[in-house]
Amino acid sequence: MTSADILVAARDLAADVVADRRDIHRHPELKFQEHRTAALVAERLERLGIEVTTGVGKTGVVGLLRGARPGKTVLLRADMDALPIEEQSDIEYRSENPGVMHACGHDGHTAMLLGVARLLGDLRSELPGCVKFMFQPGEEGGAGALRMIEQGLLDNPTVDAAFALHVDALHYAGEVALRVGPTMAAVDDFTIQVRGKGGHAARPHLAVDPVVVAAYIVTALQTIVSREVDPMDQAVVTVGSLVSGTTFNVIPDTATLKGTVRTYNLELRGHLERRIGELVAGVAAGMRATAEVQYFPGYPPLMNHESGIDLVREAVTELLGADAVVPKEQVMGAEDFSYVLQRVPGAMFHLGVRDRSWPEPRPIHSSSFDMNEAALPVGVAAMAATALRFLGG
Repeated sequence: MTSADILVAARDLAADVVADRRDIHRHPELKFQEHRTAALVAERLERLGIEVTTGVGKTGVVGLLRGARPGKTVLLRADMDALPIEEQSDIEYRSENPGVMHACGHDGHTAMLLGVARLLGDLRSELPGCVKFMFQPGEEGGAGALRMIEQGLLDNPTVDAAFALHVDALHYAGEVALRVGPTMAAVDDFTIQVRGKGGHAARPHLAVDPVVVAAYIVTALQTIVSREVDPMDQAVVTVGSLVSGTTFNVIPDTATLKGTVRTYNLELRGHLERRIGELVAGVAAGMRATAEVQYFPGYPPLMNHESGIDLVREAVTELLGADAVVPKEQVMGAEDFSYVLQRVPGAMFHLGVRDRSWPEPRPIHSSSFDMNEAALPVGVAAMAATALRFLGG
């Protein structure tokens, strides 16, 4: 099947892919609650004669398409969960689940991968090897990919390479953004509990004010990046929450801070964890308070393999021309497909979904997120072409 044939086949599926995306968008489900979406996916795959396993990683679905000839196995992934965001739009297919929205494009990911399954299923008789379709739960903070791996996702048959697509609100529909190496960050969280001594606001000398201690900790934490990290490395330490006290004239006993740490460098990641603990303890002790740090390691950095990106670039260039391939900027957001790429070669590539008529992007993780649905058949074609190129190679 030529690249031109793949593009034509993907465009022939466009109406159905769009309809699936809109149906899933109307019925968003939070992490590990994707029961309706998983049932829809399983039913569609079974109808195509694809072997289906449900309940993987709690609500995940794995489809296995066996080609007529022996060969390698490639994994293609889509995530299914939505976000706890109230949608602010007047589109006809807006969310019917109050406070929940597909604000990260996972509805599009799932619809596109179902389209890929249809396209590749029609080629079963000439397909060498196998295609695994990974429909995962809990990407938004649930490490659903890791759960699926722990339940045998990459085995029986063994996966030789893996690819994922993510929509990108900064790039225009028709563009595919690629980057080799570190592309998305490792993301960890922390909670700091500062313990002082409460008292009357008019007699601060008889108290140990945890609010003041917490304020100094916030400031001190910024010096880790500005004075201890090589300027050529990227790192973020952000305190996003500081909660203490109940009224204006009482010094409270405690203050609680919550924050996030992001970097691409695993050695630096360990340094930041250690130094946060040391600095917090030192600041608190110097101000007559105590502080406890709880550190929660999150997703590892997403590292695209050069071989995987080269394969996607070749496939997309044949499909759409060299001008469709654009560079992907590094992003400090996280992505749990990183767990898959730690174990097998491959790549995540980014599909532009911005409409050229929009004066500004409509960013992911916002109540205004949207996508130009003309990008959906492009994504189907790019995923299918990448899989075929890998299996054929």
